[in-house]
Amino acid sequence: EVQLQASGGGLVQAGGSLRLSCAASGFTFDDYTIGWFRQAPGKEREGVSCISSMSSDGITYYTDSVKGRFTISSDNAKNTVYLQMNSLKPEDTAVYYCAATRDSIASMVEGYAMDYRGKGTQVTVSS
Repeated sequence: EVQLQASGGGLVQAGGSLRLSCAASGFTFDDYTIGWFRQAPGKEREGVSCISSMSSDGITYYTDSVKGRFTISSDNAKNTVYLQMNSLKPEDTAVYYCAATRDSIASMVEGYAMDYRGKGTQVTVSS
């Protein structure tokens, strides 16, 4: 059974930090691009950050609004991708979820390609 389990969300004050984890199982983790997406109430889904498969050298992508504040990383031994979020802002408030695709990082970034998607974790940043 394929599972993508996101965790690590919570309530934090502006300027604070959180680390999200996406634990994957049921598929060959090393062959997949993994991405973090978020959706706030009344807003469209947004691609936050992606990391390509190890076979593609672990290329990373960040949307402009999180560059310099968020860092994506992968622990292939644990089949887990992390999103370290620093200097959080109220506008980062959303449900964050992770997804996986065997397609390229470009396909995930530009076309939101997803073979698998997990349930989200709520991130709330208070001002």
